[in-house]
Amino acid sequence: MTGGDLLFAGLSCAFFMALVGWISWLKTRGTADTKDGYFLAGRGLGATFIAGSLLLTNLSAEQLIGLNGSAYGFNMSSMGWEVTAAVATIAMALIFLPRYLAGAFTTLPQFLNDRFDPTVRRMSVLLFMLGYGLVTIPSVLYSGSLAVIAFFDVPSMTGLGDFSSLVMMVIVIGAIGSVYAVFGGLRAVAVSDTLNGVGLLIIGILVPVFGLITLGEGSFGAGLTTLGSEHTEKLNAIGGANDPTPFGTIFTGMVFANLFYWCTNQYVIQRTLGAKSLAEGQKGVLLSGFFKIMVPFMMMIPGVIAFHMYGPGLGGIDEAYPRLIRDVLPLWMSGFFLAVLLGAVLSSFNSLLNSAATLFALDVYAPAKGGEVSDAQLVRVAKIASVVIALFSFAVAPYLSQAPEGLFQLIRKFTGFYNIPTIVIVMVGLFTTRVPALGAKIVIIFHITVYALLTFVLNEQVTLHFIHQYAVLFVIEVGIMLACGVLAPSKEAWAFTRNEKVDMTPWVYARPLAVTLFSCVVATYLLFSPVGVANASGPGALFGTLIAALVIGNAAYWSRAAVKR
Repeated sequence: MTGGDLLFAGLSCAFFMALVGWISWLKTRGTADTKDGYFLAGRGLGATFIAGSLLLTNLSAEQLIGLNGSAYGFNMSSMGWEVTAAVATIAMALIFLPRYLAGAFTTLPQFLNDRFDPTVRRMSVLLFMLGYGLVTIPSVLYSGSLAVIAFFDVPSMTGLGDFSSLVMMVIVIGAIGSVYAVFGGLRAVAVSDTLNGVGLLIIGILVPVFGLITLGEGSFGAGLTTLGSEHTEKLNAIGGANDPTPFGTIFTGMVFANLFYWCTNQYVIQRTLGAKSLAEGQKGVLLSGFFKIMVPFMMMIPGVIAFHMYGPGLGGIDEAYPRLIRDVLPLWMSGFFLAVLLGAVLSSFNSLLNSAATLFALDVYAPAKGGEVSDAQLVRVAKIASVVIALFSFAVAPYLSQAPEGLFQLIRKFTGFYNIPTIVIVMVGLFTTRVPALGAKIVIIFHITVYALLTFVLNEQVTLHFIHQYAVLFVIEVGIMLACGVLAPSKEAWAFTRNEKVDMTPWVYARPLAVTLFSCVVATYLLFSPVGVANASGPGALFGTLIAALVIGNAAYWSRAAVKR
C-alpha cells in the first residue's frame, strides 16, 4: 500500500471502530453500577446479543489466520474444532444452562462451591486465573498484533523494528479493549461484540466471493468450477492420521474439549449467565451453534482458494490469508476489514479480561471479606483487577514470540492443564449427589501431575494424539470421582438449591432446533468428504440420498413437535 492508501485505511478503520464504540456507549449508559449490572449485564441480555458475543468471543485473529493456513497447507480437517462445537452448544442449551440459571450463578466456581466446598472453588479459580493470565489473554493480544502487522506492514509504516512494532500494537489493542471491559462491564462487551460480529459475517462472506472472482479471472462461476474440480483433496474434512485433526478425534477428546469450552469456560458462559430468560439464553446459544457451522465457509475456503492462486510456494501456511486479503480485497474495504479484525481481537481480549476480573472479585475478594461486600465495592475491585491484569498481559504478550514451539502449540499445551478436570468435576457434580469434594480435589491434582508428565517429560515416548489423551484422562478422572463416591460418600446427599432470578420457561423450539443443528453438523461433514465436494467428479447420488434423508427426518421431527403443541 502507498502512504495515501494506508491513511485511508487507518481513517476508515477509526470511523468504524468509533461508530461501534458510540453505539455501545448509548446502549450501556448507567447499566454497570451494580453487581448484576457489571458482571451479568443486569441479567438482561437477549438472544441476539448472546449469540453475537459468543461468536466474537470465540473467533479471533488466530482462527482467521490459523484455520485458513491449515486449509491451505493441508485440507479441511481442522474444521472439526469449529463444526463439532455446535454439538456442545446443544448440550449447553438443553442441559447446563437450565441448571446455571436456576441457581442464579454468576461464575462457575460459585457453582462448584455450592456443589462441593470452598476449597474446590479456590482450586478452580486458581486454574482459570493462571490459564487466563499467563497464556490465554496474552496470546490473544499477541496473535491479534501479529495479524495487524502482517496485513498492514506496520514496521514499514512506522519505521519501528519488528519487536517494537509488536509491543506498540499489543499496547494499542489492549488499551482499546480494556476500555470496554473496565468501564462498561459485560453489557458493553456484549453490545460491541454483536456489532463487530455483523462486520465479521460480512467480511467472512465477501472474502471468499472476491477470492473466487479473482480465481476465475473475473467470473465467480469460473472460480467456483475451479475450486470444485481441481485439487479436490483440499476440500476433504475427513482427516487422516497425518492431518492436523484426524477424523477419529472428533469422537474422543474433542467432545470433552468442546464441552469444557462451551459449557464450563467462564469467559464463554458468562454472557449466557446474563440471559434475561432461559428461552432467550437457549435461542442465543443455539444461534451461535449455527454460526459455527458457517466457519468452514468463511474461514477455511479462502485458504483453499489461496492454494489454487499461489500453489504450495508461500513461505509458511499462515501467510495464505494475509496474502489473499491484500490481493483480492478492494482498497475501499481495507479500513472496514481492519476494523473487523481488530473487533474480533478486542472481543476475545475484553471478554477474557471481564471474566478474569469477575472471578477475582466474586470468587477471591468477596469470600476473603466474608461475603459482606457492597455492589459498589465489588465493581470497584473488578475494575482495579481488570487494569492490573491488562497491564500484566501487556508485559507478557510480546515475549510469546520466543515460545520455542510456536504460539498455537503453547496454547494447546497449557489449556490442557484445566479443560478436562473442569468438565469432569462439573459433569460429575451435576449428575451425582454423593460424590464428595475429596474426589474433585484428587482429580485436579492427578490431572495436573499426569498431564505435565505426558506433555513435558514423556512427550517423546507417548505417541497417542493429544486429543485422544484428553479422552483417556476424562475416563480415568470420572472413574476417580465415582470411586470416591463409593468409598467415601458425602454424609448428606447434595440437593440442588433453586434461586432463579429470571423466567425459567424453556423455549418451545429448543429441542427441534437442536435436532436441526445436529443435522447441519452431519450435512457439513458429508459435503466436505469424498462423498461430497472432495471428489473430482463432484457430489454423487449417495450424497443426495443422505442429504434428502436428513431433510425428511427433520421435517418429520418438526411436524411431530408441532402436533404435540
